[in-house]
Amino acid sequence: MTSPTVSPEHEGNQDRLALRLPPELTARAPDRPFDPATRQSELSAQGPVHWFTTDDGDPTWLVTGYDEARAALADPRLSSDRLRSRRVLDRLPAALRERLSDDSVRAGNFLTLDPPDHTRYRKLLTGQFTVRRMRQLEPRVHEIVTRHLDEMVAAGNRADLVPAFALPVPSLVICELLGVAYEDRAEFQERSATLLRLDASVDDVLKASDELRGFMLGLVRAKRAEPADDLLSGLIQDAPDLTDDELVNISTLLLVAGHETTANMLALGTFALLEHPEQLAALRADPSLVPAAVEELLRYLSIVHLGPVRLTLEEVEIAGVTIPADSTVIISVPAANRDPRTHSAPDDLDVTRPRPSHLAFGHGIHQCLGQQLARVEMATGFTELLRRLPGLRLDLPASEVPMRSDMLIYGVHSLPVAWNA
Repeated sequence: MTSPTVSPEHEGNQDRLALRLPPELTARAPDRPFDPATRQSELSAQGPVHWFTTDDGDPTWLVTGYDEARAALADPRLSSDRLRSRRVLDRLPAALRERLSDDSVRAGNFLTLDPPDHTRYRKLLTGQFTVRRMRQLEPRVHEIVTRHLDEMVAAGNRADLVPAFALPVPSLVICELLGVAYEDRAEFQERSATLLRLDASVDDVLKASDELRGFMLGLVRAKRAEPADDLLSGLIQDAPDLTDDELVNISTLLLVAGHETTANMLALGTFALLEHPEQLAALRADPSLVPAAVEELLRYLSIVHLGPVRLTLEEVEIAGVTIPADSTVIISVPAANRDPRTHSAPDDLDVTRPRPSHLAFGHGIHQCLGQQLARVEMATGFTELLRRLPGLRLDLPASEVPMRSDMLIYGVHSLPVAWNA
């Protein structure tokens, strides 16, 4: 597949990411908002690995098969640190290339690091995200969910689910976990949204990044001076050799990922259930199905819709296809999670499906640290939404729901709903 020229509205940010993806590769059918990009689905039907060129002629490989994607994510020959490539660095705008050459900017950002640096940070954080600790948070998550639903019900029988529920619930949870004052949420929500916008200019990204780093640096210094019972204080005490730059980048990554992903799953998952009333009815009739439904929604929706992206450190063969060293490889999580070789009726949302395998939380050494917390938040959120809001329904035509196709994390920008008073 050879890509067409990228349109101007895509060009600025694709330069920022050094990934000028053709619009045809990322466009979804307007009447199928929960399905993968149309072209990716078409390619997936033809095989598990595909080659295409970006608008500037850069060869790129797309992995759409589930087994192949899973293997690629666990393969140490595929690096998460794309800046190891001179080719990638040379394609970055000068301002961004200069910023990323500063070690302090990348210190602690374990998402884009390989072993042994990644291993060191991951080991520190694993102790903070134990299954036991996440389960201990369940009562508090339930309190937060209940309080926001109480406020929604008290205000009437209509609300925009995103600002009223889906965004504040995980934001408050991650704030409490990290030790961030929830009153300061505007300080990070607006800036993190800028960092995730696909149409953000380099200047906007650098400005938002600087402001977010400044905010988190103040928090780190405050925790050093007066430790509390939170994750950031725990990191400072358990690893006194961590620098301020490392702590800033670790906590920033956890803060952004901790609210953006779950918020979009809560909102998009609710939208999907409302558009599949028989599935919604099944959950209302048997709330014990909710944990399995969470896994099915994670598989079906796959909100990480543009990656992960890897760099081959040497020649790699995937499904009989030879990929040269220093090549960009994109793992299509949405396509992989709909692979008919792995899942029966993969395009159907089925909340009664036995716990499905999926790559929504990644795989291998970079598998999501906070996945157990996300599961607790989603299970509690969906259970209480359906219990507390009888007759829950969209408050506008489904075709008018604004989708987050312009963001790195897919979802909805807003979701007006109503319920029986």
